[in-house]
Amino acid sequence: MMRSLKTLAVLAAAAVMAACAPVPKHSDYTAFRADPPRSILVVPVVNRSVDVDAPDYFLSTISRPIAERGYYVFPVHLTKRLMEDEGLSDADLVHSNDPTVIAKLFGADAVMYVRIDRWDSKYLVIQTTTTVELDYTLKSAKDGSTLWTRHQTLAYTPQNNGGGGIAGLIAAAVIAAVEKAKPNYIPLAQQANAGAVSLKGQGLPAGPYDGMYGQDKADF
Repeated sequence: MMRSLKTLAVLAAAAVMAACAPVPKHSDYTAFRADPPRSILVVPVVNRSVDVDAPDYFLSTISRPIAERGYYVFPVHLTKRLMEDEGLSDADLVHSNDPTVIAKLFGADAVMYVRIDRWDSKYLVIQTTTTVELDYTLKSAKDGSTLWTRHQTLAYTPQNNGGGGIAGLIAAAVIAAVEKAKPNYIPLAQQANAGAVSLKGQGLPAGPYDGMYGQDKADF
């Protein structure tokens, strides 16, 4: 009887917590629907993290999820190289430039700007947590207006399944050291990108190269 009461109490507490949990806000797609892009140009990434290699690693993860939503994505590394040839090698300069001018160089319908706020791995006691924090903004090639924005933060902490005691502590320390030496950034960035562009009510509506194009207005 007591066990049943405890179970009910736990379930009730979970129900209250679920009811109190914030519901993700549905994005406003008015501007996006008024100027739906077919092609997206991802420009060089602004890096606010301490890892100087973060932008190049990130660029290798962004094209696929956008393409899978049904949009043509200009090859990101070729885009970066061509922009460097045009004197636009500084990402901050690119982001502050007129989107209509940038888009015209490639004939794109929209420009995707990404800022890396965090790309780090922190060690605490015998645990390492790797974090990526990304900010996305999609702007129109016609007038530079903002069509869509998202902000994603993901963290990964390796779990120790080696049990307790001294052996467990040693295993945890080794796992943490391995993660610190070689952080799991790419999978985290891939997950962040997938969540940013695919999440119902907040991601990108299906593009013209997706079978759901124009049929997902109930979700987006």
